[in-house]
Amino acid sequence: MKRPAKKAAKKGGPPVIDPYLPNNGNFGYRVSRYELELEYKVAINRLTGAVTITAATLASLQTFTLDLSDALTVTKVTVNGRRPSHFGTSGGKLHITLPAPLPAGAAMSIHVRYGGSPRPIRSHWGEVGFEELSNGVLVAGQPNGAASWFPCDDHPSAKASYRIQISTDSPYRAVANGELVSRRVRAAHTVWTYEQPEPTSTYLVTLQIGMYGANKMPKAQVPMQAVLPDRLRTNFAHDFGRQPQMMKLFIKLFGPYPLSNGYTVVVTDDDLEIPLEAQGISIFGANHCDGKRNSERLIAHELAHQWFGNSVTVRRWRDIWLHEGFACYAEWLWSENSGGQSADNWARHYHAKLASSPQNLLLSDPGPRDMFDDRVYKRGALTLHVLRNTIGDEKFFALLQDWTSRYKHSTVVTDDFKGLAANYAEVSLRPLWDAWLYSTEVPRL
Repeated sequence: MKRPAKKAAKKGGPPVIDPYLPNNGNFGYRVSRYELELEYKVAINRLTGAVTITAATLASLQTFTLDLSDALTVTKVTVNGRRPSHFGTSGGKLHITLPAPLPAGAAMSIHVRYGGSPRPIRSHWGEVGFEELSNGVLVAGQPNGAASWFPCDDHPSAKASYRIQISTDSPYRAVANGELVSRRVRAAHTVWTYEQPEPTSTYLVTLQIGMYGANKMPKAQVPMQAVLPDRLRTNFAHDFGRQPQMMKLFIKLFGPYPLSNGYTVVVTDDDLEIPLEAQGISIFGANHCDGKRNSERLIAHELAHQWFGNSVTVRRWRDIWLHEGFACYAEWLWSENSGGQSADNWARHYHAKLASSPQNLLLSDPGPRDMFDDRVYKRGALTLHVLRNTIGDEKFFALLQDWTSRYKHSTVVTDDFKGLAANYAEVSLRPLWDAWLYSTEVPRL
């Protein structure tokens, strides 16, 4: 599916940053910061917003675009305090034309006022982005949902810092990425302000609104809190009670927790098909908090994403095994270290399942429709297990810590991991990579 996109670019079609999401991402500038001021009315699903985007031009620039859902209407744009000669929205983009070109390396302060009734963006993978709950809001941004609620350069390779101010009805709690730096009540509204200093990909920026209480988790090596309906507190204490031990283990195996503001788990009042990760936050449904501790592997998976996916992020979606394979392997490591089955047992179990599944998936380039296929998760984890058996535990975990340290808050491709792994191996790893990354057949374990 990626080849037609490349051919289109060569034949004079629009240039493409990532063939997996050919309409996402923008050229000519790099964003370093977003400052959002939002007001949201839950009862009528009405969002009013203003964003100030700090960026720099990468080339001489007179026209440029931002990603923005067609469900939202832009009412005003300024660039460096001046109105553009033209702006308009179409095809999921905000198009801006300046009166005169800016030179390469010029600073840009882009201010956009907008509003509307936000809705999810339809994609290969269902509806993603801003979604109404029965009594609140959930933002599930992966992979291209950020534009459903703010204008942005929506691609994982484009990381920036954030300040998110959200005003909503006072009975509701609003949660966004980073540290809560201000909470002030103004008449019937509460204004919540969050600061996220670490570079963050747009799909990992989130907003959660609901009738939630907040509870700090005791005895945690990193500050951890739970945000959830009061009715689920007892179940949460049981189902998520081993999260501090997970955090301790992952810090030991993967290196220091990569964020300065701790870790938040949000449990919505609604059921969710799958949990999801955001920068410093994981979001679960009420069905994952049933008092039976059936979702512990998912809890480990989402926590591991703070290292693998959120801090160390793929530059292009074809390399998504660097997120999901690593987080899946973290599930097996948690099992191995908490009294469950060993990682080797899990590897053999899932190897048998993969061997009996269609063998038409290329882990290094699964294609956009299959990038979230369970085979990417399990084959990615198996690749790491084979690597661990090849180089030994000491070197394997030293490699993982080197990986999370060297590429902290930056973006990577598969070749980066292969190159780093070579430093820890006494034999050539090429046969391993050829068999597991660049062949569709499931190798023998």
